[in-house]
Amino acid sequence: MMQATPFLLVLFLALGAHSLSVKKCSLTGSWVNDLGSNMTITTVNANGDFTGIYYTAVSVTTKKIKKSPLLGSQHLNQPTFGFTVCWTFSDSITVFTGQCFVDDDGKEVLRTMWLLRSRVENIKNDWKATR
Repeated sequence: MMQATPFLLVLFLALGAHSLSVKKCSLTGSWVNDLGSNMTITTVNANGDFTGIYYTAVSVTTKKIKKSPLLGSQHLNQPTFGFTVCWTFSDSITVFTGQCFVDDDGKEVLRTMWLLRSRVENIKNDWKATR
């Protein structure tokens, strides 16, 4: 009985080890959201910083939509991240924060929330500047 205990422990660790592995996300690459907007993140450096391009499919401006630069950071030990898009075709800027998930099929999925800040003429109109 005493000799079987170490074997059972090793067997348990061997069989259970696959469930302990952490599925990691890579932000690098091209992403498309459910509205057709897309972004490309070129690289995430050793500090978690990254750059890329965002092309939105949705806008309230009447101006032609153009690709816009993004600048962000990913937490080094977590799948959380944030980035800012400075829109090249409007007087606004958007910040995104989110997390990268790997679903049961191994597909990487980003979930984000955003705030868009538009320019207003004076402080009295500040209330309508953030969406």
